[in-house]
Amino acid sequence: MKLLVFLALIHFPFSRGVRDIPRLVLRQDGIEDRLEYNITQNHTVVFQSEDGDELYVGGTDFVFQIDVEYSRIIELFPLGTTGGQTCGEGPCKNVITVIQKFQDSLFVCGTNGNKPQCWKLYSQMPNHTLEIVESYEGTGLSPYVYSQNALSLTVEGDLYSAAPLYSDGSSLQFRRKAGSRTNVWMYDKWVTEPTFISACWVRRKEEPDNEKIYVFFREKNSDSNPEADHWISRVAQVCKVDEGGSKRFLQNMWTSFLKARLVCGIPNESLYFNRLQDVYVLHAEEWRDSRVYALFTSSWNGTAVCIYSMEEIDRIFQESPFRGYNKDIPNPRPGTCVSNSKGLPLATVNMIKDHPEMTDWIHPIQPYTPFYISNYNYTKIVVDRVQAADHTMHNVLLLATDTGMIHKILDDRFKPFIISETHLSNHSDVIGSMKLDSRKRKLMVSLSEQISILDLQRCQDYNRSCAECVLARDPYCAWTEAGCKPTVPGGIQNIDGGQTNVCLKTAEVKIPEEPKKPTSNRTRRNTQPFGLSSSSLNALGASVHSVPLDVPFYLSCPVDSYHAHYSWEHLGKTLPCLRLQASCLHLIPSMQTEHYGHYQCVSKERDYTRVVRVVRATQLLSNHNPSVISRPARPVRPAGANVQDSENNGAVMVMQAGWFVTFAALHVVVQLLQ
Repeated sequence: MKLLVFLALIHFPFSRGVRDIPRLVLRQDGIEDRLEYNITQNHTVVFQSEDGDELYVGGTDFVFQIDVEYSRIIELFPLGTTGGQTCGEGPCKNVITVIQKFQDSLFVCGTNGNKPQCWKLYSQMPNHTLEIVESYEGTGLSPYVYSQNALSLTVEGDLYSAAPLYSDGSSLQFRRKAGSRTNVWMYDKWVTEPTFISACWVRRKEEPDNEKIYVFFREKNSDSNPEADHWISRVAQVCKVDEGGSKRFLQNMWTSFLKARLVCGIPNESLYFNRLQDVYVLHAEEWRDSRVYALFTSSWNGTAVCIYSMEEIDRIFQESPFRGYNKDIPNPRPGTCVSNSKGLPLATVNMIKDHPEMTDWIHPIQPYTPFYISNYNYTKIVVDRVQAADHTMHNVLLLATDTGMIHKILDDRFKPFIISETHLSNHSDVIGSMKLDSRKRKLMVSLSEQISILDLQRCQDYNRSCAECVLARDPYCAWTEAGCKPTVPGGIQNIDGGQTNVCLKTAEVKIPEEPKKPTSNRTRRNTQPFGLSSSSLNALGASVHSVPLDVPFYLSCPVDSYHAHYSWEHLGKTLPCLRLQASCLHLIPSMQTEHYGHYQCVSKERDYTRVVRVVRATQLLSNHNPSVISRPARPVRPAGANVQDSENNGAVMVMQAGWFVTFAALHVVVQLLQ
């Protein structure tokens, strides 16, 4: 096993193909799409109402409401500590940990200086200002400090939560804490050192009394094998109508609690991702068609996404044997939802108490490999369902990295395609929480210094031509007569394959870089990329550079798509182009007569070929020392920089000796890694 893990460690960093890297690297630069905090926030919680009309953010000593459409704060409500308590070091802080809609009010809980407290905030008309109408002791609803584990959920007027009962973080379990139904909790021995990740309510329109709440968590592994992972991932179920047991047995405790193991890995190689980090449930009209997207990490720092069927999860709880139990299963079967849980037979309740775990594991829809494996350290996941121009539906994953980036990934028939990487900040930052507004096509991301509102319909990033729009394979965008715009019925797309031949049917396309021929309605496709006439080269904006003999220099071409193959063409020959961050470089160690003339940087991606840059090198006739006219190469920008920056317009750099040595050494290293 150790050998396998070692092999995995050395394999993953160098095994990325086109599918494993973002096609585009983007940056959210507009200040209109962000709201900056006055002070750095160590913890934030974001709540979005079910209808999507209200969005609240809680931080240290405040709650505010955001207008997502216009990226502005509607109301800021200060909510500091109450009760006059003192804290060991520095002032007491009230870090907000829970925001829910509960009993027609906004229900908010916070650490309150290590004495958890909850408040009901009511919106006063006509100006919608918030006002405290009630306060409650918050033990079991909010943690004592923000770093402790907690989650909350409301279902039909009932409030569910997982938070420690004691300040040391102990007695952490999932409870129904308030509402119209009886308060119930877990039997202590059902879980071991749990970390609760997420909880969801799955509606069954035809069977409302059989509706269940699913809780996703990880717990300490009871397997003492030294090769076993210390943690194991689980999903548990409880019935919505569960009122606990009778006064004789399991009174005020769940009588429908069952748990099963979630498996994500490569069984044939005995490689598993055992540490659940985040979960997003994509609900469907028919509950059996709902999908669970789960984000896992491993002991060797790999990350994976596995997709589960809600129908399969339910089947395991309905049909699997019970671990450690080999007798006849009582009737009704443990875990069955009944209208009167207090009247369950003792045999059924006893079995729940002593054998709540399923023998069978829950495998993903793809049982032999995760949907996506990556070296990126992802921390959050949400999934949107998008209708394409041809009315087909596509799932799009939005994954947050630990450095403050968002990856937009197309679920292409259970194969990942990374559409883009968006940098939300100028520096590495931690993403605390993330909420999707599917109706407005917005993603709200709370970082330590700001809230970013990311427009998921950033079609302007692919607006140079129909081909660029189609190659993006972004279900949110389609090519129209007005350019690449948010998807409308009849727009031009090819989500499944990114084939640009669909652009041949369009009557109007943008051609900003190549000459537009009045008699042609074709897309910006160069059918003869290596034999352009002099007039065409000039129309493409060929830059002219005079270079003396025997001087090393290189040609630089901007990389737009990281899925494209780039090369330089000169006198009918294809020259290598070394990919270095956001540029593709070709080195000429010493200029000779045959090196002068026109060079074309050519990009090839799927069925699309285009000339990115044209350069003409002419001989400089001078008796001057070459070192006098040499100039240092412009530094290559970091990977996150915008590839369209004007800084990258310089195509030819005459190299000084130091740069030549550095470039040559780098070239050798890259060749060794390939």
